[in-house]
Amino acid sequence: MQAKAAAVQKKQSPAYNNAFASKFAKSMFLSVLGLAILTFIGTRMFTHVDLNLYGYMVGTIVFIGGFFYRFIAWGERPPTKIIIKKGIKLIFRKSTPKTSVEHLGTYNFIWNRGIYRWTQHVLIGWGCILSCLVTFPLVFGWMYFTMDENGYYNIIALGMQIMTVRADGIIANLSYNALNITAVMVISGVCMALYRRVKNFQAKAEQKFIYDLMPLYMLLFVSITGLLLTFMNIFLHGAGQPVMSMIHQWSVIMTLIYLPFGKLAHIPFRPMSVLARNYREHYTEKEAKQCKVCGAGFVSVEQSQDVIHVLDVNDIHFKTIEGHHLAEMCLPCRRKYRIAQFSGFPTHEVKVKEANQNAKG
Repeated sequence: MQAKAAAVQKKQSPAYNNAFASKFAKSMFLSVLGLAILTFIGTRMFTHVDLNLYGYMVGTIVFIGGFFYRFIAWGERPPTKIIIKKGIKLIFRKSTPKTSVEHLGTYNFIWNRGIYRWTQHVLIGWGCILSCLVTFPLVFGWMYFTMDENGYYNIIALGMQIMTVRADGIIANLSYNALNITAVMVISGVCMALYRRVKNFQAKAEQKFIYDLMPLYMLLFVSITGLLLTFMNIFLHGAGQPVMSMIHQWSVIMTLIYLPFGKLAHIPFRPMSVLARNYREHYTEKEAKQCKVCGAGFVSVEQSQDVIHVLDVNDIHFKTIEGHHLAEMCLPCRRKYRIAQFSGFPTHEVKVKEANQNAKG
């Protein structure tokens, strides 16, 4: 019966789907194809490729491909599908701009952990983001500069001249030193993070070299070698620059390849937190679902149904002997129910509130 249903479904699916092993494979192929088309357009049919940046281009393509691979794999999970699907529907909430600024701009969610950690995250986060916003357009030929004989620079974006600035002006100097500024930001933030991980006992107990420390060392190495290039160019008149340029390029390429698969991936993943926040806030405003045991409201009806749906998809069933689902019970009653399974006494039916029942965190 199941084989027959699968055959019918296969016949009803579009013909191009049969060319792919799975939906995941199709999504990955379309993502890579889209990236290739953008690269083709950005470089104007590959006629404007800076060979000095060729290595960075290859590393960036691998990074974006790896990021899409991980994002698609993450997005295929049942809980993530719900957050993305319903979060996108709620993207036009009035609170979305405020939430976006707090989560992606000012990092207010870290402010509560202390000004030291907030400063550390702002320096690393914005240092990396601004570096990418400068590097990627240059690498893919979407933006470049030309110089006139009169001492003015032309800023070209996607083949269009958008601005002309003095070669010794403020805008030009900020453009020259943009990556130097971001490198100083990253170095400052990484040093703060490393100092905290050395002094904070909780961080020392939980951290792992490969997952927690190596990404920081990679960022530090990339930033220092980038600043050394500027130092050699200005103070050493270019002595040793070719060797340092190769070292810096390889450090950037290795960091880009590693980024989608390590701890640093949470930087490009961060926008998804806006969808999760919208989902949580929206359904918090809805009618609360009453606990099947004590009758207290704890989450919205739809949130409870989403949890049950995700568990069913993963073939996990938490049915109690009373006939209701464990997700239909509030946290205190859920804890009491688990105790009851060991003690044999129905503690979850005792109408006594826990001392910390309404505690947060």
